[in-house]
Amino acid sequence: MSERVVRAAIDAELRLLDPEVRASPILVSGLLDPEFIEFGASGRRWDASSILAVTSGGSVDPESPVEVSEMSGVVLAPGVVHLTYFSDNSGRRAWRSSLWRMTETGWRMYFHQATPTG
Repeated sequence: MSERVVRAAIDAELRLLDPEVRASPILVSGLLDPEFIEFGASGRRWDASSILAVTSGGSVDPESPVEVSEMSGVVLAPGVVHLTYFSDNSGRRAWRSSLWRMTETGWRMYFHQATPTG
């Protein structure tokens, strides 16, 4: 059961990294919790509306998608999954951590943090 739940959160995270999904505010909003907060690699604090402005502006080049490795997850509580992974977006490398929670409409990202790495 927990493997299936973690896999669902991983699939949702990977959808958020897909350039075609990121270009669609409707698809991104369907994956972000209304209370979403992110502490970005830049040090900036983001909410759902500010992230939508960035993602709809083409934040991931379709010709150079984000590379993901070392993705893993754990169920913290019923309906809550914590994911960690390493990303490389055209040389911008970071360790990432996301909290996903199950809502009435499906899995939604509640919190995300990116820590740059050399």
